[in-house]
Amino acid sequence: MRRIVLLLVLNLLAGLPAARAAWYEREEAIMGTRVAVQLWSDDSVLAVNAIDAVMADMHRTDDLMSTYKPQSQLSQVNAHAFERPVQVDADIIDVVTRSLEYSRISNGAFDITYASVGYLYDYRAHQHPTDEQIKAALPGVDYRHLEVDPVASTIRFLKPGMRIDLGGIAKGWAVDRGVEILRRMGIEHAMVNAGGDTALLGDRLGKPWVVGIRDPRKQGAVVARIPLQDEAISTSGDYERYFEEDGKRYHHILVPGTGKSPDAVRSVTVIGANATRTDGLTKTVFILGVERGMEFVRKLGDVEAVIVDRDGQIFYSAGLEPPH
Repeated sequence: MRRIVLLLVLNLLAGLPAARAAWYEREEAIMGTRVAVQLWSDDSVLAVNAIDAVMADMHRTDDLMSTYKPQSQLSQVNAHAFERPVQVDADIIDVVTRSLEYSRISNGAFDITYASVGYLYDYRAHQHPTDEQIKAALPGVDYRHLEVDPVASTIRFLKPGMRIDLGGIAKGWAVDRGVEILRRMGIEHAMVNAGGDTALLGDRLGKPWVVGIRDPRKQGAVVARIPLQDEAISTSGDYERYFEEDGKRYHHILVPGTGKSPDAVRSVTVIGANATRTDGLTKTVFILGVERGMEFVRKLGDVEAVIVDRDGQIFYSAGLEPPH
């Protein structure tokens, strides 16, 4: 009887399709951008489950940190944190704490409280605040007046009119989480992308991943291609959310001290060990400009950068300079 059962099982197994190693990929619209996951697996069920897990985590991050969802925890912070400390999820505390680190090392060039002015812009409606409105809102822009209590898991604003926006770092943070989810599930070769932020797990089966840096003024064109593996790359540009008026481009990257868009740079790409860092640093370097931005990158010592200035000229940090 045991022999008959064994033969039946073997016959059933023989009828199953063989596992086939392949690339699996999916795209979804999350966090106001295109989120894409691509991975290599010899198990189709594992591949689908892994991508599901990454996308679910991305949706969770969006639900927590979106400023466009009135019931998100971040929206509740912006609505009430001057009145009282607002308790939030530990993940928000983590992202805000990391943001404050970049504010400190950049002397405020990166500052999530820029949203105290930033919320006055409506790029879809082509609306920008007046100089008087900016002047009235600027006192709320100062990361030093943002109080974080990691033990109580609360955030408090020490000045009226303050708001925060995690759009300059949360996508990179979510991308890093996606890669870590895949790693824990046994995936060894993968790419997780959210808008301009990409993290890479391993290589592309013996070859590096090749990531293109888009031309800020020519859609579909690239200014450089960078071979990478087990690294992250982020690009921020003045073409992502913007409108033009009277020959001036108003875009979503704002100088914290002025509440206005800088115009010396078209795009900044940063390459480093993780996407949280590269995401935050692209805005920092963009605001600092070519000379100060490259000096900042040099001092950090653990990232590389590519800057396209207002005239379309391309600048590379020392570790990326192409051979002459």
